[in-house]
Amino acid sequence: MIEIIICVGSACHLKGSYQVITAIQNLIGENKLEDKIEIKGSFCLGHCTTGVSLRVNDGPIISANVDNVNNIFHNHVIPLLNKNYGGGL
Repeated sequence: MIEIIICVGSACHLKGSYQVITAIQNLIGENKLEDKIEIKGSFCLGHCTTGVSLRVNDGPIISANVDNVNNIFHNHVIPLLNKNYGGGL
């Protein structure tokens, strides 16, 4: 299972963490990946001055917003899914 951790702390909340969560939930649903991806919240990932902080599995912290979440999903999440589940996604 792929784990996406999204900061919902004060700074990220103000920068739109709940909109990012909704966008990722929509992408998961559109791609029928509910059984392969789990979203979790965190109160701080330690990158409060950038955009909404998120991490895919144990990867680096990524700065997200509603404008780049689609690119993040396709550049970070989908490759992990293909690696872990044998491609075809």
